[in-house]
Amino acid sequence: MKTPKAESAADLHSVLVDNLGLAIAEGTLAPDSILRLDELEARHGVSRSVVREATRVLSSKGMLESRRRLGTVVQPEESWNAYDPQVIRWRLASSKRLEQLQALNELRGAIEPQAARLAAERASLDAGSDIVSQAARLWAAGQRGEHDEFLQLDIRFHAAVLKASGNPMFAQLHNLVTEVLTGRTEHGLMPHLPDHEALQLHVDVASAIQRGEANAAHAAMSRIVEQSTEEMGDIWSRHQRPAAPDTQRGVTSRPSPAVE
Repeated sequence: MKTPKAESAADLHSVLVDNLGLAIAEGTLAPDSILRLDELEARHGVSRSVVREATRVLSSKGMLESRRRLGTVVQPEESWNAYDPQVIRWRLASSKRLEQLQALNELRGAIEPQAARLAAERASLDAGSDIVSQAARLWAAGQRGEHDEFLQLDIRFHAAVLKASGNPMFAQLHNLVTEVLTGRTEHGLMPHLPDHEALQLHVDVASAIQRGEANAAHAAMSRIVEQSTEEMGDIWSRHQRPAAPDTQRGVTSRPSPAVE
């Protein structure tokens, strides 16, 4: 059992990792800048051991590098582990949010339709039935507007399809899909209610997998990813669009915000 002191140190470490990771992802800590451990101690009010552990974690993600005679150096983006869930989370919390979501959706477009095709060819009858059942629950949660439940079911649905592909490398990408779906919700890039077509497409994917129709499963999953990209771009553009004055009422009109 952890002592209160150990728990406090763990909390301080977690907070420092998040603060530094986000600062690097945002560019506040620019590439090639040098971090002094003593300065980090003073600025964040933590011990040297907490600083060392935090920089070790960020070094393991490719965001920092320890160099002799220089110290701890911030690394350029191309050195980061782009598949690390925390790195993805920090980029989603930064001003590069849409860029990160676009990159993740492009990866999804390359992987998930093929995973659905393989699932239709390889999934057991039980696995296919389970995916159909998940799609039905997803539909119901979407129709009821249960946002939290919908998100969790959506995450499980896509993870199940990746697993049913029979490709263990595809299956391990479920963490990336989770970050996309969670990031869209947390940052207001989801519509107020799931689109009817999106709900139907999930049912279509599940039905095609259960029936062993590989091409249909591929096509429906491709459309899911395409629609996700279209929705995010449309919501983002509305958020960025300057408010137009209402000349008739003398008030400023604003687009309806997406519910997170």
